[in-house]
Amino acid sequence: MGALLDAFPGARRALFAKYHVGGCSSCGFQLSETLAEVCARNEDMPVDEAIAHLLASQENDAAMQIAAADLKAALDAPHPPRLLDVRSREEFEAVRLPGAELMTQPLLEDFFHSGDKTQPVVVYCHQGLRSLDAAAYLIGHGFQQVKSLAGGIDAWSTEVDPAVRRYKLEME
Repeated sequence: MGALLDAFPGARRALFAKYHVGGCSSCGFQLSETLAEVCARNEDMPVDEAIAHLLASQENDAAMQIAAADLKAALDAPHPPRLLDVRSREEFEAVRLPGAELMTQPLLEDFFHSGDKTQPVVVYCHQGLRSLDAAAYLIGHGFQQVKSLAGGIDAWSTEVDPAVRRYKLEME
């Protein structure tokens, strides 16, 4: 599953959405397991069906993404998208894109209650994985023009603005 998640970053979300597999401790899997093993112990799901679902989900994920250069053009346009940062407060305070808002619980509540669900929104994180989940979440709640910055702020700093500092997260 580890290699599968590397190849298909949205695979955990896709498997959970369709099969309720991999999203919590009761349906989780080990990175050392194969997709066939996970399918076998989860109601003997057909592996071919799961693969077809993962491929379709990857296409959907690609459609939810915006390249850094395209975001730059959108931000320079007369009506730029709202820019939401889904990283931690520490990451946000260390480095962020101009005009970005940190996605906090109060902001999310306000966004849901008073936000225009047709307004263009771009979410970003460090490398584009968490923001893809956030974009899917917002789309699932009726927001119509949501994109995730492909490659995250890291891609922005390498492809658009090298003045935006790059960083590496170190986990214990």
